[in-house]
Amino acid sequence: MKARLHPAWSVAAVAFIALIGAAGFRSTPSVMLQPLHAEFGWSLGTISAAVSVNLLLYGLTAPFAAALMATFGIRRVAAAALGLVALGSGLTVWMNSSWQLMLCWGVLVGLGTGSLALGFVATITGRWFVKHRGLVTGVLTAGGATGNLVFLPVLSNITESHGWRTAALTVAAVALLVVPLILGRLRDHPRDLGVTALGGVTEAPAKPVGNAARTAVSALRDAARTRAFWLLAGGFAICGATTNGLVGTHFIPAAHDHGMPNTTAAGLLALVGVFDIVGTIASGWLTDRVDSRVLLGAYYALRGLSLLVLPSILAATAHPGMLVFILFYGLDWVATVPPTVTLCREYFGAAGPVVFGWVFASHQFGAAIAATSAGLVRDQLGAYTWAWYGAGALAILASLLSLMLFAGKHLKPIAPGIGLAVSAKA
Repeated sequence: MKARLHPAWSVAAVAFIALIGAAGFRSTPSVMLQPLHAEFGWSLGTISAAVSVNLLLYGLTAPFAAALMATFGIRRVAAAALGLVALGSGLTVWMNSSWQLMLCWGVLVGLGTGSLALGFVATITGRWFVKHRGLVTGVLTAGGATGNLVFLPVLSNITESHGWRTAALTVAAVALLVVPLILGRLRDHPRDLGVTALGGVTEAPAKPVGNAARTAVSALRDAARTRAFWLLAGGFAICGATTNGLVGTHFIPAAHDHGMPNTTAAGLLALVGVFDIVGTIASGWLTDRVDSRVLLGAYYALRGLSLLVLPSILAATAHPGMLVFILFYGLDWVATVPPTVTLCREYFGAAGPVVFGWVFASHQFGAAIAATSAGLVRDQLGAYTWAWYGAGALAILASLLSLMLFAGKHLKPIAPGIGLAVSAKA
């Protein structure tokens, strides 16, 4: 008799589609920087500041969203998040002032996308998977990050052919189309279907003490007493600065400075997304087999080297050297996520998804700083060169921070539970 497919795979598939639906907006800033500058006369620094608000809220929302999912369920939070993405993106078509850009791009979409960030991934994999957890984390992470980049050429063509407002409405429509699928097919916990997590029996999640906000803040307070948390958060802040904060936001305008058409640059970023699928899934597979500290050290070091080379190969055409960079950098785009999720669970037990939400908040804090800083560098110096060099140096620092985690490798993890009880200074 043919074995029935475990429902965890169906849940993972729906989560994958939800992540792609939320990813659409994160493609729009780099495509719309120049059109908004041309229409409204806002400086790149001003527009980048709106992107930074989005990135910051995207990260800060993640731990609270993870706690909300523990209280109200994954399905309700995910559906509401996609509704916020659609609302924020749709309202931009009527804006005429920079504060409205901050509200729509920054606040509304930041809250929506943050609720479907990597804390969502950690919650899904933590509840539904024991076997293949690292691999599925890699696949879901690739869904979000790759969806972000693959949308780029589509939105770039729509923007050039029909204007940026049509592109914004397209993003809103995609987000809304995913909501019925979430409500109809996503399930909160294996016991809802009378099964256990794939690969074995897992502990039922501890019932949160107090409200979701108190749970999230309590997790941060206790995790912040550990050395491991600060090393993970520091490395992940640099991860954000060197990916969606800098490259994701400013690669297209930087390439445009060298004479490359926006559509060509958007196509190159889409290629980063294609290679990211391979790199992140491979990273998930490796995370199930290789020490996550080694993986993080290698990923950050290789990323740093690639960014140090980038200023010398930017040109008006997609020459072979640029394609090599795209391949190399794409494989490493979010390969850091599966080992970071694994280390959060190793050090913080059942509270790992909420703690990872805070680690991810540091990722977006770094991204927000990089997005604004790079815009200011371009405004003041007329080129992005020093932004690339600074990011490369920071990535090498992140590699060193990751290797420092070996000092606490053999300490016992914090006692499991949503409310952390610190038992060891990891």
